[in-house]
Amino acid sequence: MSLDIRTAVQTAFWITIFLTVLFIWLGVLSIQKARSLPFFRMRRSKVVRGWRLLAWAVVLVILAWLLRSQAEPIIYRFFPPTETMVPTATITLTPTISLTPTISLTPSITLTPLVSDTPTSSPTPHIPLSVEVQFLSTTTPNPDAKFSTLTFTDGLDSVYRPLRPGVSFINPIIHMYAVFSYDGMVAGSQWSALWYRNGELVHFETLPWNGGSGGLGYTDWAPDPSEWHPGDYEVQIFTGLDWKVSGVFTVEGEPPTPLPTMTYTATNTPTWTSTPTATPRPTVTPTSSPTIKPTRTPFMSPTPTLKPTPYPTLTRTSTPTATLSKTPTLILTPTPSPF
Repeated sequence: MSLDIRTAVQTAFWITIFLTVLFIWLGVLSIQKARSLPFFRMRRSKVVRGWRLLAWAVVLVILAWLLRSQAEPIIYRFFPPTETMVPTATITLTPTISLTPTISLTPSITLTPLVSDTPTSSPTPHIPLSVEVQFLSTTTPNPDAKFSTLTFTDGLDSVYRPLRPGVSFINPIIHMYAVFSYDGMVAGSQWSALWYRNGELVHFETLPWNGGSGGLGYTDWAPDPSEWHPGDYEVQIFTGLDWKVSGVFTVEGEPPTPLPTMTYTATNTPTWTSTPTATPRPTVTPTSSPTIKPTRTPFMSPTPTLKPTPYPTLTRTSTPTATLSKTPTLILTPTPSPF
């Protein structure tokens, strides 16, 4: 019969334990028998034989410990255990695989790739043309630049470390970050971050690299909270047109409704009605009232023209010239009236 390495080691271990117990028993028995012998030479040989058996028992104990702990690893270094896997343990499962021809319904399952979820996950991500036309940098990026896996969080500390990392987030969400470490970046080279939701591009950023050659960085997205619809989100990082790393997270729960946008549109309408009503009123009141009043004042001028004749005489009476005006009035007034 054929034994594997583990069975052989276990068998040798138990045989060693059995021999150890046997040698200890024979050694103790030989020493006890030597005490009853009257002759020195025979008694000495029995004692020496007993102690020799006990010494062999100690050696067997050490050998048993080595067999238990070190034998298999040492043997596997020279005889790898892969060859023991070759027997028909895996081949016995092949008859079950032979049932696959009976699953002839696979052509109907081939229709599932028509669901565009698997192509949009893009096993070979690429930059869309609408993003590529917005490239500004002419610096060639380093093809050996490296990025770590993306860590998603809704908050960062002062040194850009994620506060609450995870792969599943529940609404409401305000700000989302994809944190990464990088090495080998060239200043001024173009880099891009694309955000997909269920395979649809919902946000991107592309700009010349303004960081160092290595360190910690992030890409973020902070839309209106109502735009965080539940689904699977994927973030892809590119340097130039070369894809570097991707990460996936999910959003659960319904986002809040965008009620504030309705109030802002209502406040804009009163501003249009208030401005036209204020403009005509100042134009009418100041122009009409001053123009009419000065035109009517000259029509009142004839009446004061008759009155100034006595008024200057009265004023002149106070002066010494007013006395001379009284002499002509005495001569002229009486003569014309009787004749």
